[in-house]
Formats: sequence, structure tokens, C-alpha cells
Amino acid sequence: MATSKRPLQRLLSRVCRETRRTYGVLPQGHGHDPSFSQHLINLEYEYSAHNYHPVPIVFSKAKGSCIWDPEGNKYLDFLSAYSAVNQGHCHPRIMKALQEQAEKLTLSSRAFYNDRFPVFAEHLTNMFGYDMVLPMNTGAEGVETALKLARKWGYEKKKIPIDEAIIISCCGCFHGRTLAAISMSCDNEATRGFGPLLSGHLKVDFGDVVSLEKSFREQGDRIAGFLFEPIQGEAGVIIPPDGYLKSVRDLCTKYNVLMIADEIQTGLARTGKMLACDWEQVRPDVVILGKALGGGVIPVSAVLADKDVMLCIRPGEHGSTFGGNPLASAVAIVSLDVIKEERLAERSYHLGKELRHQLLKVQQQFPDIIKEVRGRGLFNAVEFNSKTLSPVSAYDICLKLKERGVLAKPTHDTIVRLTPPLSISSDELQEGSKTLHEVLELDLPKMKAAKPEKMPVASTTCDRCGRNQYDSSG
Repeated sequence: MATSKRPLQRLLSRVCRETRRTYGVLPQGHGHDPSFSQHLINLEYEYSAHNYHPVPIVFSKAKGSCIWDPEGNKYLDFLSAYSAVNQGHCHPRIMKALQEQAEKLTLSSRAFYNDRFPVFAEHLTNMFGYDMVLPMNTGAEGVETALKLARKWGYEKKKIPIDEAIIISCCGCFHGRTLAAISMSCDNEATRGFGPLLSGHLKVDFGDVVSLEKSFREQGDRIAGFLFEPIQGEAGVIIPPDGYLKSVRDLCTKYNVLMIADEIQTGLARTGKMLACDWEQVRPDVVILGKALGGGVIPVSAVLADKDVMLCIRPGEHGSTFGGNPLASAVAIVSLDVIKEERLAERSYHLGKELRHQLLKVQQQFPDIIKEVRGRGLFNAVEFNSKTLSPVSAYDICLKLKERGVLAKPTHDTIVRLTPPLSISSDELQEGSKTLHEVLELDLPKMKAAKPEKMPVASTTCDRCGRNQYDSSG
């Protein structure tokens, strides 16, 4: 008699089992009643806080770059859980590591040692060339950790007067939705109603070296760190001018300011390099990693720095019950190995060029609708012209993409990010760009005719700096 599988193994096998179906088509006689997805959406609306506005699809199963809903409809994933699934959904090696570790030890807390975290710490620091790592869970926790670390270093090493440390960040940034993170935000939705925001923050325009040096020159003796995304994700995949990162490195060195790179979304091969900072061969003083570090199966984040910075934090000053847990550590080790051994950075680089070539062809067909195609690696965005798109929004475009079997998410009213798993095939990329073409050709005219001509538009002018970050009318 065959040996029966253990419960966890059966569950993982069921989740990861690959099936073959046409995108967006409901197979006859399969799965739940078509209303089951709506039932689940209704349950979430009733019992969960309304802090998200999801595209109305329910994920039930995933493999590689494909998603299935409870009714059996198949979709292509062009979001990758905001780049948390760079390796592809339910990667077999990552799932195997999860299963094997879950059956041995999942949590020790940092009150004791465990046999996985030290191995992970050595693996991660060696891979990226830093002395030490401080492990956390979510990206926002990683940002908070980096901010605390920068302040502590500022007081101990730079001798900033007590309680006067300043962190500089960029207009249009996104570093999470904790109180410290929104205190740096230009997103009115994230900041209104949550004041008072934390003090000790200054803003500069992203990509503007002159304004950064001006701030350093005027208040450099109190500036502990400059926190930035190498490419701004939530702002719409905004790429800084060539040479910007090198100039930032030079200025931070000159004025003794920590260069802190938020690589949570851009890192781990997403842009065609292991880190987006590698595009200009710069080494930040502090690097924040997250998302794909957990392989899409468990939250893992990490802050990397050398000893002269990291050892400013001592026992009892910062920590996390789950940070560095053995389950997350085991998963993260294999997640990193998959990226390296499957050459996902190189794959992202080449496939990204393919995708942008395809999207530029779509732009040529709709030059009045598509304002710009931009990106690096498989970190890409299509920005629409707000005047010619109106009264339709990027969210409406994503709804039609979903109906045709492609899943993407807007950022702001006129931008759609296209960030598929790095394991996606060339044929699947082609399917995604073809679907966008179909939406613009067949669906957009009908949507524009069906919507009222004038729709109220919320102001995108930042309450704090007065800038309009997301004007796509030009």
C-alpha cells in the first residue's frame, strides 16, 4: 500500500498543481458556481477593513506566472504581488524548503538561537557584500529599522545634537504606510487624517542633485541619512537621470550622510540587476530588502550595513519576535539561490527589453492615448495621457485587462505598472502586450462612450510640498 502523504505535503501539492486552461475562460462543469468569487468578495467587504481597492478577482491557485480563480478561470499575472513573487508563484524549490522547515522548527524568537538564521545571515551578507544584517518581516518594518539605525548612527558617530537628527527623502516616494513612512509621503490619501506627522524629515525632488546638495550644505551637520528608491515604484516607475545615483553617493560621502537605498521593490533582480543601484555601480551605506526575499510565501525583510553602522544598535534597542525566524530564514536562503542559479537578473534584463519593444509598438498604434512607456528589466509602466484617456482611468483599463485574462494594477489615475514574475515566458509577455492593445482598440471607445464626460478628479497636489506629482495631461 502506498504511503499516505502528510497533511502539509498534500496541501502544498494541491496548491502548486499545474493545470492547463485558456486565459479568462470558464471550463464547463468545473469548480464553484460563478457567484462564488463574488460571495468571497462580499465576505471580505463585510468583515475586513476597507483599506484596499482591489481589482475584483479572487486568487485561488497560482503557478509560475499564472493565476486561477475559484471558478477555474486562468489569468496572467503582471503584478507579481508588487514584486514579491519574482521567482514565480509556488516555485517548487521554495515550496520544498518551506515544507521541510515547517515540519522541523518554525519559531524560536530572538530570545534564543536557531540553526537557520545564522546561515541565512552569512549567505545574505556574503551575496551583497555587507558586514551584517538586521532581520525583520515586512518592508515597512525594514524601513523603520533603517530610520532608527540612521538616527542612532547620527547621534553616536556623527555627533548630531540630541533629538535634532534629520532624514531626507524624495517627493513622490513610497516607503510603506507606517507613521514614520507616511511622514515622508507626498500621497495625500496616505497622510490626511493621520497627523501630527513625525518631525525630523526634509524633502527634495527625486533626481535633483542640486537641491539635495543645497540641503546638505545648509543642514548637513544634522542630516543622518538620505532615504531613496533607486527607481520610484508607487510613483509610476520613475527612473532618475543617468548619473544620479553616483552623484548621490559622492554627496553622501562628502557630507558624511548615510546613503540608504530602499530596494524592497527594485531589488532582487527585478530591474535586470541584483540591486537597482548596481546600474550605476554604487554601494549604499544601508540597503533595505524585502518582498521577493521571502519567495512569495512568507514575509522576510532585511537591513544590510557594515559594522560601523549596524553595531550602533545594541541589545534591547530594536527587534522583532518573528524577525530571523527559522522558517523565514530557510525560505529566504532558497529564494536567493533560485534568483542566482536561474539567472533571473539576466532574464529580467532581456525580457524587459522585449516587453518594452512590444509596448512601444502599442504606443505607436495609440500615440494620443499612451504618453510614455518606461522601465528597466521587468519593472515597467505605461503612462496614459489624462486628457485623451478621460473620463476613463487606469483602474478601468485594468478591469478590462482582467476581463481578457491579464492582471495588472494602476498606480494613480493614469499609470499601469507591468511587473510580471521573472519566470514569465516570451509568449506570455506577448500575450500581455497583445491584450493591452485589444483593450485600447476594442474596449476603450466603449468605456469612453458609456462614462459621463466630466468626472470629479481628486487633486494630486501634495499637501506638504505643493507639487503636483502625477500630472499626465502634458
